[in-house]
Amino acid sequence: MAAKKTITVEQVGSPIRRPDVQRKVLIGLGLNKMHRRRTLEDTPSVRGMVETIPHLVRIVDDA
Repeated sequence: MAAKKTITVEQVGSPIRRPDVQRKVLIGLGLNKMHRRRTLEDTPSVRGMVETIPHLVRIVDDA
């Protein structure tokens, strides 16, 4: 069975003075402090979450 694709996301923006929805998306991705990285499974739902807050996160590694 092939290995699942992953995506590494880093938080580069602060959630201070952002709408509550954006804070919840960060928490859903497992991020809550600046410059933290998470390796997540590359699914459409994760991609959608990243696309809703492109000003707060960046994709570090797309493996």
